[in-house]
Amino acid sequence: MSRSPEPKTEDEGEWRFGIDDVGPDGIVEDTPAEAEPIEPGTPKAENVVFVLLGVLLAVGLVLVTIFPNAA
Repeated sequence: MSRSPEPKTEDEGEWRFGIDDVGPDGIVEDTPAEAEPIEPGTPKAENVVFVLLGVLLAVGLVLVTIFPNAA
């Protein structure tokens, strides 16, 4: 692997923004104009199971930490 003797500066890297991302005044637009709002949906059973498993695991770890000789 060859290394160049001169370190790269920030100006030599890739472009951070595309032409469409920058407005006419040079200001970066945070949200694209065609962004659609996020609509709520129904949770899937698989996701609910994993969330409940995580909650039970967290509660169990907290209880074991607080009461180490309870079991």
